[in-house]
Amino acid sequence: VAGEVREIMAELGVRRFQDLIGRSDFLCKQGVINHWKAKNIDLSKILWTPKSLSNDEIYNSSKQDHNLVNLLDQKVIKKSKKVIDGEISSIQINTMIKNTDRSFGAMLSGEIATRYGHKGLNEDSIVINLVGTAGQSFGTFLSKGVTLNLNGEANDYVGKGLSGGRITIKPFDESKLDPDKNIIVGNTVLYGAISGECYFSGVAGERFAVRNSGAIAVVEGTGDHCCEYMTGGIVMVLGDTGINFGAGMSGGIAYVYDENKKFQKRCNFSMVEITQLQESSKLEKRNIFNKYSFLENDKTRIKEMLEKHLSYTNSPKASKILKNFNKEINNFVKVLPIDFKNAIEKTKIEKIESKGSDVWQK
Repeated sequence: VAGEVREIMAELGVRRFQDLIGRSDFLCKQGVINHWKAKNIDLSKILWTPKSLSNDEIYNSSKQDHNLVNLLDQKVIKKSKKVIDGEISSIQINTMIKNTDRSFGAMLSGEIATRYGHKGLNEDSIVINLVGTAGQSFGTFLSKGVTLNLNGEANDYVGKGLSGGRITIKPFDESKLDPDKNIIVGNTVLYGAISGECYFSGVAGERFAVRNSGAIAVVEGTGDHCCEYMTGGIVMVLGDTGINFGAGMSGGIAYVYDENKKFQKRCNFSMVEITQLQESSKLEKRNIFNKYSFLENDKTRIKEMLEKHLSYTNSPKASKILKNFNKEINNFVKVLPIDFKNAIEKTKIEKIESKGSDVWQK
């Protein structure tokens, strides 16, 4: 076979396989097959090769310089070296960021992961305060011990693969916009996050927390498909959501502040159910599990998340809810995957039965 290939290449006037790359003029082309799916397909523009190009120009034959040595990440790594090396315990860095600064935090996290693995550093070992508009994938794969505080806004994929770090984003200080009515982060935020925290004083785009498997996040509104394919973690939405909330959600918990009572029509109930967070005296006593409800835990968790959100972002929305919390808690609904709930209830039964029948009486 090799001999036959060499003969064919010789006939074409080609000595090396490398010289065949991009030579669409060597392809044997046939007319469109007689099929309705193919009759309008025209590949001539895809297969066309400009005659002015040399062989060296029709494939990747030169190295590209992406100016990686001057990236913002590299500058931050240099400033954080003593923390990473264990010479000092913590550092605060203040800097500007632009939308051309993409995947900020990934290279820094790589340095930390190389030394310490998933364990990372102690909380707030490296705190980076930024002002500006962050580019794509801000805080991607952010390691534990790194905190990014952004005063401004960010593009898509914020916190992608978040791995223990914390990201807070609030509007520019001079902004006159209402945070809970304006976008502050783009689409597909927290895609595949496994741990860490995010607090966004503003609205996110579509597919917020898609495939989130462990991160905790607070946001003040989302587009369509929030919590899509989520398997773990906790998401709190302090405002309206788009449609198809919770599609494919098999784990984790979501809390939605449903002040306008629109959420039920926007939730995808194929794998989840929603519960109104009201006092136990107002709940319908349908079964024994109401006696062992998570209501108090939910209230505590919601309040703690709101307090953190307010502390990190100075969110007017969080402040409003906390000021009248005992009343506002009635506007929250809890979204829980059905299989996840069944697993929780099964665990409760096993614990109760292991303690004896007297527990049932209590």
